[in-house]
Amino acid sequence: MILKRKSGILLHPTCLPSPDGIGDLGPDCYRWIDFLAESGCKLWQILPLGPTGYGDSPYQCFSAFAGNPYLISPTLLLDQNLLTREDLSDRPVFPLDHIDFGLAIEWKIKIINRAYNHFVKSKSTKSRQEYINFCEKEADWLTDFALFMAIKESLGGGSWDNWPEQLRRRDTDALTMFIAHNEDAIEKHKFRQFIFFKQWSNVKNYAHQKGIEIIGDIPIFIAFDSADAWSHPELFYLGKDGKPTVVAGVPPDYFSPTGQLWGNPLYKWSEHKKQGYDWWIKRFRSVFNNVDIVRLDHFRGFSGYWEIPANMPTAEIGRWVKGPGSDFLKAIQKAFNGLPIIAEDLGVITPDVVELRDTFNLPGMKILQFAFASTPEDPFLPHNYPVNCVAYTGTHDNDTTWGWYKSAPESEKDFCRRYLARSGEDIVWDMIRAIWGSTAAYTLATLQDFLNLDTEARMNYPGRPTGNWSWRFKPGDLSENLCGRIRELNYLYSR
Repeated sequence: MILKRKSGILLHPTCLPSPDGIGDLGPDCYRWIDFLAESGCKLWQILPLGPTGYGDSPYQCFSAFAGNPYLISPTLLLDQNLLTREDLSDRPVFPLDHIDFGLAIEWKIKIINRAYNHFVKSKSTKSRQEYINFCEKEADWLTDFALFMAIKESLGGGSWDNWPEQLRRRDTDALTMFIAHNEDAIEKHKFRQFIFFKQWSNVKNYAHQKGIEIIGDIPIFIAFDSADAWSHPELFYLGKDGKPTVVAGVPPDYFSPTGQLWGNPLYKWSEHKKQGYDWWIKRFRSVFNNVDIVRLDHFRGFSGYWEIPANMPTAEIGRWVKGPGSDFLKAIQKAFNGLPIIAEDLGVITPDVVELRDTFNLPGMKILQFAFASTPEDPFLPHNYPVNCVAYTGTHDNDTTWGWYKSAPESEKDFCRRYLARSGEDIVWDMIRAIWGSTAAYTLATLQDFLNLDTEARMNYPGRPTGNWSWRFKPGDLSENLCGRIRELNYLYSR
C-alpha cells in the first residue's frame, strides 16, 4: 500500500466525553469528527472495537467480529424512541476524566436492556425488518456469539473452559435445549450488536463526509475466553479439556524485563491453511466493513511468534516458531484485491520480518519516543524515515510524551533537545512538529500529546493486566486554540 501524505490523531471512542460514564458513539463522537476536520487532520486512529472482557482491554475481546455494546449511545437511542426520558432518570453520577468501568458497564447494560424491551414492544415494522436483515447477514458469527454470551451469563460469567462438558464441547442436544429455554437472553445479545453496528456505520459515514479516514486495529491473537475459541477449537492449540496447551506473548523487551505473557491461544496455522485462511478472510472483511485502513498488531508474529508453555508464570521461557508468512498475506491480498494494512513492526524485528513487510510494500511504524537512546543512525529518528511509513510521537502502549520526557534518562533528554534544537520547555509539541515535518507519509499523535498531558493520562501499561484504558478527555479540552495550532501544523507541512 502506498500512502499519501496525511496526518491524524489516535483516540479510542471510550475516551470521548459522554453523560453515561464511558465515551460512546453519540453527539460527542460527531463533535470529535468535526474537530478533526476543522484542524485539517484526515485520519482518525482507533483501537479494536470488540466487546471487552477481563481487564477492559480492547485487545482481549469476547469476539473478533462483534462490537462493543458499551459504546452504544443512550442519547441516540432516545432520539430513536427506543428510550424515554424516564428511562434515563436514574443515571448515576460519573467521573468526567476517567471511566469507572464497573459503574459504567452496569449502567450501560441496564439502559440497553430497557431499549431492547421498547424494541420488542415496538410496532415499527421497518426497525423489525432491519433487525432481521442484520441477523441474517451476520449469522456466520452472530449466532455463535449471542449463544456464547447467553451461556456465559447464565453460568455467572465464568470462562467457557469451566462450563459443563456438554456445553463446553458444543453438544447439539445440550445447545438445542439451552436455546429453547433462553431465547430472550440470546436475542438481547443480537439486539446489542444490531444497535452497535447501526450507530458505528453512521459514525463512519459521517467521518467520510468530513474527509476523514478511519484506521482500525486487528489484534493478531484472540482472547481465549471468546466465542471464536469456543466455536472453532480446531483452529487453536487447545487440549481435550478446552484449555490452551501453549500461549502467546513476547520475550523480555523495552517494555518488560520478564517479557509479556499475554496468555492468548495460538493458531494451528496448518489448519487455517487447509481451510484457505477462511476464518481470517472473514475477520478482515468484518473489520474492513468498519474502517478504511487496518493496523495489523504484532506483525512480526506472522513471520515468527513466541510460543510459551501454558503453565509458565512469565514469558521468559519459550521458543520462536515460524508463522504463516507470505502464504497468509497472499491469501488476504487476493481476497481484497490489495492490502490496506499498516504493519505494527515494533519489538524484536529480525530480517525475515522486514522481508515479509517489504515484499508486500506494507508501511511500518516509527515511534519518536524510541529514538534517543542510540545514535544519529537510529531508525526511529525522523531523518531516517522512509516515505512509506507511519510515524507517531507515541502510541497507546507508550507513556504520554510529556511523561516519557520527564522520566527519561538525562542522556536521552539531552540528545532529544540537541536533535530538535530546542530548550525542552515545549518538548511535546517540538516532537510533534518533528514528525509532522518528516518525510513519513502518515503522522499521528495521541490526543493526550496534543493536550500536553502527563503520565496520569497514559492509556495502557503493557504487561499490567488491570488498571488500563480508563482515560477520558473533558468536554472543554477541544478548544479553538488547539484546533488552530493543529491546523497550522497541517498547513505548514502539507498534511
